[in-house]
Amino acid sequence: MFQDLRDSNSSKFQVSAFILMGFPGIHSWQHWLSLPLALLYLLALSANTLILIVINQEATLHQPMYYFLGILAVVDTGLATTIMPKILTILWSSAKTISLPECFVQMYAIHSFVGMESGIFVCMAIDRYVAICQPLSYSSIITKSFVVKATVFMALRNSLTTIPIPVLAAQRHYCSKSKIEHCLCSNLGVTSLSCDDRTINSVYQLLLAWTFMGSDLGLILVSYALILHSVLKLNSMEATSKALSTCTSHLILILFFYTVIIVISITHSATMTIPLIPVLLNVLHNVIPPALNPMVYALKNKELRQGLCKLLKLDFKGN
Repeated sequence: MFQDLRDSNSSKFQVSAFILMGFPGIHSWQHWLSLPLALLYLLALSANTLILIVINQEATLHQPMYYFLGILAVVDTGLATTIMPKILTILWSSAKTISLPECFVQMYAIHSFVGMESGIFVCMAIDRYVAICQPLSYSSIITKSFVVKATVFMALRNSLTTIPIPVLAAQRHYCSKSKIEHCLCSNLGVTSLSCDDRTINSVYQLLLAWTFMGSDLGLILVSYALILHSVLKLNSMEATSKALSTCTSHLILILFFYTVIIVISITHSATMTIPLIPVLLNVLHNVIPPALNPMVYALKNKELRQGLCKLLKLDFKGN
């Protein structure tokens, strides 16, 4: 699709490829960042793979909550894999060139996976709300059919609404500049090189972010507020403490996810004296959640911990 767009507008394109320069301001020693980034990527791949294996093998984990966690693991793996191989290639070698179609495909994949992760967070928040606030109705509301319908809806929502982002980017006129001061093909980073007006690109991305991400975050906050209200009314201090501990760790990860998106949007819209900050945040935002999500959810869930210990042949001791 993006190749056809490019061919149909070939008279407009003056550059045949972009050059991803990496982290701005630290080009001389940015290769040292490859080690921590590679470790984070390997952690994300291994942790999410383990989560998927455990959920698949343990019959007791064949429940909606774990299905959503498995879907989140797939999305996290896809998000990290979309950017990390190219980033590591840039840091380890001089292969910094990326073709325009490849750049636009990466742009589409990043936005789709980020949107999908946001959608799964909403589904997981709703799942926890029903489980804690309406336990008697949980089995009739959160069914396998609900998981399938919610996942398909989120997949369609994000795959369709993000199509205009790379399409609009492909229609810009890139007349001379080809060097992107970034490690990946972000929409605003790429379109900043265009010689014509890119207002529509910026407006659409901000509209998409604030409409869907904003509504997702609102639903999540409402769900956790209701959960908190319900938990605080429990007579058992132990149950209250356990529920608060679990929900707090989940909410911290979720707030990190959305806070970085907001910061990136603001820093891209403003003139930054230190351009490294939004680039570094953008990269970390796409690799830290995939690495931390499975660890936090596994450590806070007894059944999942048991499954992991069984898979790794470790002795499990815990409540």
